Amino acid sequence: MLTLPRAVVVGLALASVAPTQAQVAPSPSEIAAYRGLLAAAASGDLATLRMLTAQGSKVDVRDARGRTPLIVAAFTRQHDAMRTLAAAGADPNALDDDRYDMVTIAAVADDVATLTLALDLGNKATNVTSRYDGTALIAAAHLGHAGVVRKLITAGAPVDHVNNLGWTAVIESIVLGDGGPRHIATLAALIEGGANVNIADRTGATPLALAQAKGYGEMAHMIAAAGGR
Repeated sequence: MLTLPRAVVVGLALASVAPTQAQVAPSPSEIAAYRGLLAAAASGDLATLRMLTAQGSKVDVRDARGRTPLIVAAFTRQHDAMRTLAAAGADPNALDDDRYDMVTIAAVADDVATLTLALDLGNKATNVTSRYDGTALIAAAHLGHAGVVRKLITAGAPVDHVNNLGWTAVIESIVLGDGGPRHIATLAALIEGGANVNIADRTGATPLALAQAKGYGEMAHMIAAAGGR
């Protein structure tokens, strides 16, 4: 019987109870209750957005969960509304009550078009987001969104950021991934982007040890080839 090092056992145990829910999109009932800029952002009503901002409406007004109109427009993929709000002075780096920004919202949704626009509007790929003190890159790695990972790395996302669970994007691609093609491609993107494959979790378990323990042979081979120990 294979006996795993205690650090690996603890690391995998932490993964089994790790959070899986990301940010919360506005529900249909919330959207139906919106008024003013929030309603116009959700529906992409550009005429109303322009009218209200010209009249002095607070461009970063918040809903009950702290979402601004710009964040709502990102959730609903209203790209012209995003541009209109940003032009009116909306904060592109605003965080909702769960500490998510547009870039992280798009990263979780695997929405490269919205991600690209959010970055163009000034939303920083370097932002620390979520209650886990993570980044959009870590969120994308967790979900196996390789295209998003590549885009974020190009935009300057910190590849070795460690969240408050003690995990990097590399570690999340392993412990919260399924070892399949999406997460393999994600790990490849991280390695190509210069990620350090030897940063261990807070128990001392390295990415190589975690991949081996989960039986992710191809990922383990990739990590070893990149100098993982």
